[in-house]
Amino acid sequence: MSGLRRRDFIKIAGSAMATGAFIDFLGNPLVSNVNKKKRPNVILILVDDLGYGDLSCHGNPVVKTPNIDHLYHQSARLTNFHVDPTCSPTRASLLTGRYSSRAGVWHTIMGRSILPKDEVTMAEIFSRNGYKTGIFGKWHLGDNAPFRACDRGFAESLVLGGGAIGNTPDYWDNDYFDDFYSHNGTWEKQSGYCTDVFFKAAMNFIEGVAGQPFFCYLPTNVVHWPHNVAEDYTKPYRGLVPDTRATFYGMLSNLDENIGKLLQFLKAKGLDKDTILIFMSDNGTSFGAEFDRQGFVTKGYNAGMRSHKGSVYEGGHRVPCFIRWPGGGIPSGRDIQGLAAHIDILPTLIDLCGLDVEKDLIFDGLPLSPFLKDNNYKWPERTLIIHNQRVDIPIKGKDYVVMTSIWRLVNGKELYNIREDPGQHRDLSKQYPEVVKKLNEDYEQWWNDISRRFNEYIWIPVG
Repeated sequence: MSGLRRRDFIKIAGSAMATGAFIDFLGNPLVSNVNKKKRPNVILILVDDLGYGDLSCHGNPVVKTPNIDHLYHQSARLTNFHVDPTCSPTRASLLTGRYSSRAGVWHTIMGRSILPKDEVTMAEIFSRNGYKTGIFGKWHLGDNAPFRACDRGFAESLVLGGGAIGNTPDYWDNDYFDDFYSHNGTWEKQSGYCTDVFFKAAMNFIEGVAGQPFFCYLPTNVVHWPHNVAEDYTKPYRGLVPDTRATFYGMLSNLDENIGKLLQFLKAKGLDKDTILIFMSDNGTSFGAEFDRQGFVTKGYNAGMRSHKGSVYEGGHRVPCFIRWPGGGIPSGRDIQGLAAHIDILPTLIDLCGLDVEKDLIFDGLPLSPFLKDNNYKWPERTLIIHNQRVDIPIKGKDYVVMTSIWRLVNGKELYNIREDPGQHRDLSKQYPEVVKKLNEDYEQWWNDISRRFNEYIWIPVG
């Protein structure tokens, strides 16, 4: 099959099975009608530990994010968009279009955050299609060759080590200011605050490849702990919220400022209309609210959702996702409520940018392009599954949620109608045992399908 025809896509989408949906179909090259002579640029911003409720455009009454709000109003918004509950698994899924455990990543440490060499990344696909590629920020999928960002398709890379500034793989004594970061595999000292450094480097990269299509990946390390930012950003929140959250919001305010600079830069360079800009987060909030043992908010704001980062309740994995492409026919200011996930981003970009991929490359996600561009397309009924392992060998039945457009089955026992009960207060498992049975069957099928790498270990070459 040489291309993705809309009538075939809709036909298959409507009848796809819960697990493995679209896999065989998407195993063939995706080719869109994009003019190969004028392919769009892509900027993918992935914020660390930013919850759905940590933005003023989502109703947060304290934090101020005017530039992100501006981007929100210019974008199509996926309001039912899901990721893994922690960072490395989300990054693996985002960059491969595959479930994280299928791709060999289900933890953030212990060698289980390393993306196996045979997994094909988004950067490699863009690079093979003639794009200039760069990453600026947090990679967190391997710190040793051949698993570093500079080994996985990024021609230009400026990244911290590990999962946070100050982690063991990071450079000794880094503290967010004037740090050493790995530049194309070599530690080099930088000047300034981490987020400022990464955004400046990204804009320098974009300016340096002028006239050529580019893929710029900006996975920020903020607002991840440890929290550190100039007091000028934190001061407006002192006394309004606990100090830990004030610093959390201060880091977000600095990020918002840098996003404003990026938006101005793209406009000044005449790149705004021809650039697909995606803004999203890697998991639910870490410090945006306080919760009781059941995951219900006791203080702060979480957009009405239950729980936080690391949880399989909604607040752990439902995150913001804004997609802006003024020159590409994606309408601005529109909420899209269909069930979507991180695994969909790569297939979507392949279709929007007209990229060629190998015939044997298989994705778990589906291209969202028809739904982004045309509100009349009916969203396919699908089932998605997210789990949180954080162990050496994944354990069947541990911390998972099965999701459909209506239902959330948590850990095989608790059932919630997410449309009528978005805060997940009322367990309906006894009223709908047939739904519980069906969704557990979907989980069984999914687990058997994605568990083939669980006994593999990543060997790191020495010397």
